[in-house]
Amino acid sequence: MDVQEVLKLADDLVFINTGKHLDNLQEVILRGTLQGLKYSKIADESHCTEGHVKDIASELWKLLSEVLGEEVNKGNFRVRLEQVKFSNLWWNFNKDIVQIGEVNFCENNSHSPKLPNSPIDEEVLNKDYTEPKVRQFLAEMPKSGIFYDRTSELATLKQWILHENTRLLAIHGIVGIGKTALAAQLVEQIKHEFDFVIWRSLATSPPLRILQKNIIQFFCRGGAPVPAPNADGVVVPENGATTGGLPLLEYLQKYRCLLILDDVQMVNSSGQLAGDYKPGYEDYGTLFRQVAELSHNSCLVLLSWETPREIAVLEGKNQPVRSLQLNGLGAGAGEILREKGLAEHEKWSELIEQYRGNPLWLKIVATMIQDLFNGSLSEFLSDDPLFLGDLESLLHQPFNRLSESEKQVMSWLASETAPVSISKVPENMRLSRSHFLKVMQSLGRRSLVEKILEGDRTFFTLAPVLKEYVKTNYSPT
Repeated sequence: MDVQEVLKLADDLVFINTGKHLDNLQEVILRGTLQGLKYSKIADESHCTEGHVKDIASELWKLLSEVLGEEVNKGNFRVRLEQVKFSNLWWNFNKDIVQIGEVNFCENNSHSPKLPNSPIDEEVLNKDYTEPKVRQFLAEMPKSGIFYDRTSELATLKQWILHENTRLLAIHGIVGIGKTALAAQLVEQIKHEFDFVIWRSLATSPPLRILQKNIIQFFCRGGAPVPAPNADGVVVPENGATTGGLPLLEYLQKYRCLLILDDVQMVNSSGQLAGDYKPGYEDYGTLFRQVAELSHNSCLVLLSWETPREIAVLEGKNQPVRSLQLNGLGAGAGEILREKGLAEHEKWSELIEQYRGNPLWLKIVATMIQDLFNGSLSEFLSDDPLFLGDLESLLHQPFNRLSESEKQVMSWLASETAPVSISKVPENMRLSRSHFLKVMQSLGRRSLVEKILEGDRTFFTLAPVLKEYVKTNYSPT
């Protein structure tokens, strides 16, 4: 069994016992275990503490031990799952699955593997209930905490989805800007307008066939029938339009669905310009295009650090495709500083401007100010250069995904004291004019450059935080 097969089996076994699929961290722990990584390494890559990883792993081994009836631990995990592959337990579960092509679906949702009183967050339906009822599968959606003012953004998104029948929507912006929090609030406000509401994360880069299978399992559990393939094994919607062999699209056409995919950037390649898919993940582009082009009343929402290429190509005023670049909070970010107990209100605007109203950045820096400067904004702001502290590790994630040419251009922008024009390629760069413009466009799609309009001219710069990060962490060769 390869890694993906082992993870799939583990996910199915957890589903049998709890009615829930593996969450992001559980899957990362299992993947790391299969790769022989230590918990400390898994914790570093997951941006959490080693203790937290150990606690989650311990609960997971205990759960798998209960399902299999024998001890499962970090050392024998793979062996135990390979032993169960052809066991009676696997056969009893697998007989309720029907296969279409390479994707497995529920044959009869009355056999959904749920135990009585299992801790299921999703709504369980009564088979005999005939009135319309929303079926929600939101276990991966972050729990709503304090929501900072995004009134205008929420109004725009609701207008696009509920009144303009937008079929494909991207919410994009730099790490920490609040995309996921905004989408979670949006779901809470509009979920009752849909037959199905499903939230899935792509943080672990699942292949589309795996993601599609998991999502269709949700539809099965909600009472939806399996789409029937034609003689060629292709699923064809009732209206006869081809879905390109993607069964998920049949459900989006048959029901009014709100499907949210978080961390979409994780199916894109690192070291390439924005929008290039990892090898073997190009079918995500096919899915996005089909969702935009086929007729249906569903909406697919993509949350990403960068604008998906299909959005950039298909978006238009009269098209069912929209994108929202999420920017900082502005004065509304003062609520974060108030929560963190920072005084000197008259200096809040300066701090917010330096950190561009980014909610997560401000939470991190406010904690540093309390820890290192006893809450004194004046003392902190007098420091030069700008202090990053824990922000550095956060910014490693998007920066490490850049191509070498993007890093060079970022370095050039960081070295400039004022916004610059791109009317010509900088002399110290060995880039063609065409490639230079592609790089600038890519950085824009990643929300890493700021545009400043002066009359009919456009200038570019970096946020102070990004300037300091690049100066500190990158030296062009």
